Amino acid sequence: MSFATQSIHAACTAQARFESPLGQMLLARTERGLAGVWFEGQKDHPGHLDAPVVPDDPLLSAAAAQLTDYFEGRTAHFDLPLDLHGTAFQRSVWQALLGIAAGGTRSYGDIAREVGSPRGVRAVGAAVGKNPVSVIVPCHRVLGTDGTLTGYAGGIDRKRALLVLEGVAL
Repeated sequence: MSFATQSIHAACTAQARFESPLGQMLLARTERGLAGVWFEGQKDHPGHLDAPVVPDDPLLSAAAAQLTDYFEGRTAHFDLPLDLHGTAFQRSVWQALLGIAAGGTRSYGDIAREVGSPRGVRAVGAAVGKNPVSVIVPCHRVLGTDGTLTGYAGGIDRKRALLVLEGVAL
């Protein structure tokens, strides 16, 4: 279990399920904000959370509504308080991901340079892969240097579908 996953397990105060067009998702929150959005079967899925299932939790309901709007093409913008659990380096990478606009892409090298670690492309790739807030923290918008679709914890087919939904020409 990763540091982020352990931390989320300890801090999670509520959870809910969300049916997306790409499969069921688990939403998790802490007192501070949304801490997890995982596709079922995703790499680093936290598994069972001890937090109560609260489908009508205001933050989880807002996340579900915004995800619905996203998947139905009404918006690509999310306005939710986030509580990102990870190392300082991981959080810096995830903050950089939040700066990639819908319909845009960046390379792992671009992100490495942005976070001040131009030789840390592999470390950036590992941090991107550990992103606990799928879709909302848009790790699917990161491509290989040559524009190829590379690893995605939720699966390459989902990554492709998310990019197509956002109008990225593949």
